[in-house]
Amino acid sequence: MKILILNGESLNGNSLEKLSSYLKQDLQKNNFEVEEILLKDKIIADCQGCFKCWIKTPGICIIDDYGRETAVKVINSDIIVFLTPIVFGSYSYQLKKALDRLIPLISPYFTEIKGETHHKKRYKSYPSILAIAMNEAKNEIQNKIFKELVERNSINFHSHHFKAEVLLFDDKSIREKIEKIVNNFSQKVGVQNE
Repeated sequence: MKILILNGESLNGNSLEKLSSYLKQDLQKNNFEVEEILLKDKIIADCQGCFKCWIKTPGICIIDDYGRETAVKVINSDIIVFLTPIVFGSYSYQLKKALDRLIPLISPYFTEIKGETHHKKRYKSYPSILAIAMNEAKNEIQNKIFKELVERNSINFHSHHFKAEVLLFDDKSIREKIEKIVNNFSQKVGVQNE
């Protein structure tokens, strides 16, 4: 299985390098093919909200930068991992702008999912989502917002399975927690949402 890590490490924030290293090691131990994009090192413009990716160039963003390549890599992955510091209960700017540029991967037409209106699929299958956020201090409100955001994004993205976890930067047992998260997620991918 192919896994794509979208590393949303901030330009001037805490490093996610150690966490990323643990994550890649554990994913590879579970026989996944892993690729990581360090988003702060890529040129990805903000989504213009023009919706030309739906009308003028269906399925392809009109902005010709690394955002296009990211979208191709995402839709060709079995699992995408959002790795990010928590910013007001949400993703980092680097991750958020990359996710906004995935709009071409869904259709402009609508369907009903569990009584709600959502966009239809453009492709037959979409990757599952594992989101791991890092926070400086315990904050249950931000944690709850983050987990709900990942859940809502997984519905919009037609993901079969999702999991969202929040860890602390200064957690001494982070190595063990990452290993447990990866092992549990690996066993449950495609079975049910948590």
